[in-house]
Amino acid sequence: MPEHVSIYQLTGMAVLTLATVVWAIGLTRVLRRSREAPLWRTSAVLPALPYQRQTGPELESVQLTPAEHDAFAGLVRQLSDGR
Repeated sequence: MPEHVSIYQLTGMAVLTLATVVWAIGLTRVLRRSREAPLWRTSAVLPALPYQRQTGPELESVQLTPAEHDAFAGLVRQLSDGR
């Protein structure tokens, strides 16, 4: 034991080394376990969530009168003036 190192410093270093070894062992176990588990479990359905549709809603369109078409074109011109 070196003369300039106190017993508290040696004890602290031993505790930190032990904690590092325990942490490394725990990390390797967790990584091995996660490698064995499947990434996506398709069979597990969450019962609290409602069923999701596979398609989107129907598209809607409205026919504009010529006056509405001109008013919309004027609005677009007015808003794009600053660009």
